[in-house]
Amino acid sequence: MDHRATTLPMPPGWPARIRAVESGELTPPVPKPSATVVLLRDEATGPEAYLLRRRTSMAFAAGMYAYPGGGVDPRDAEAELGWAGPGPQEWARRLGTDARTAQAVVCAAVRETFEEVGVLLAGPDTAGTAEPRDWSAERAALEAHELSFADFLREHGLLLRSDLLAGWARWITPEFEERRYDTWFFVAALPPGQRAALEVGEADKVAWLSPAEAVEGYEQGRYGMLPPTVTVLRELLPARSAAEALAAAGGRSLEPVLGRAEVRGDRMTVRWSGYEELTIDGEFPERAQ
Repeated sequence: MDHRATTLPMPPGWPARIRAVESGELTPPVPKPSATVVLLRDEATGPEAYLLRRRTSMAFAAGMYAYPGGGVDPRDAEAELGWAGPGPQEWARRLGTDARTAQAVVCAAVRETFEEVGVLLAGPDTAGTAEPRDWSAERAALEAHELSFADFLREHGLLLRSDLLAGWARWITPEFEERRYDTWFFVAALPPGQRAALEVGEADKVAWLSPAEAVEGYEQGRYGMLPPTVTVLRELLPARSAAEALAAAGGRSLEPVLGRAEVRGDRMTVRWSGYEELTIDGEFPERAQ
C-alpha cells in the first residue's frame, strides 16, 4: 500500500474540539460499541460492496457513504439467542472481548444488516439461509425496539449464522469527535436469493461498487467517506471474490485503530497509526475558529 501522506481537509468542528480536549476543557465521550457489515456480491469483474449514502440530516457522518450497521442493543446479549457457527466464546477470542460483548457485537452486525437493508444472515439450520420474503413489518418492529432480534429468530425458527461473518477491522472514533463509536467491521457474502434494499430510511442513495470504483470515486471527490470506510475498500482491492475476501479476513488483526491529534501552536495533525495516507495536517489559527 502507498502510505504517502496527503493534505486532507479538516472537518470544520475539529480544530476547536481538538484544542478543548488538549486543554482538558472537554472530556471525550465514551465510545459506544457498534458493528457494521461490508456486504459483498460477486460479479464478472470481481466482488462489489454495498454502500449507502447517509442523509444530510443525520447527526453522524451526514452525506457520507457507509456500510450497513449501527449500535449494539443491550438485548443483543440475550443468552437464549438462536445461534449457529462459531460461538460467543470463540468470537470473544477473535474480537478481543468477553463472550457477552462478543455475542452482542455479532448479533448487532446481523440485526442491523437485516433491519437496515433486509439482508438476513440467519437460517433454519446450520447450513441454510432464510428464504426471501417480505420482512418489512418485522424490520420496522426491530427498528422501533418493539421486538428483540432474539425474539424475532425464535418466532420464525431461525438461527443466527455467525459463520457467514468474518471479522475485518476495528476502528474507534477519535477522542475529539462529538459522537464516538467502537466499531467492529465484518465482511459477508450476500446470501443466495437475497437482495439488499434499493431504498434505505437513513440513506438517500445506495450503490453496489467494486472496491476499485469506490476508492477512485473517493479520491476524485465524488464519494465522501470516513477514514475507516475507504480504508476497508482499499484493503479489499486484492480480493477476486467474496469468498476470497472472507478467507483473507481470518489472517487480519483486529487491534483497534484510533486517530490521534497533535497540537503545536496553530498547527494540527491528525494521524491514524499505520495509515499515513489518512493524515490531516495544517495551520488552524485559534482566532479563525
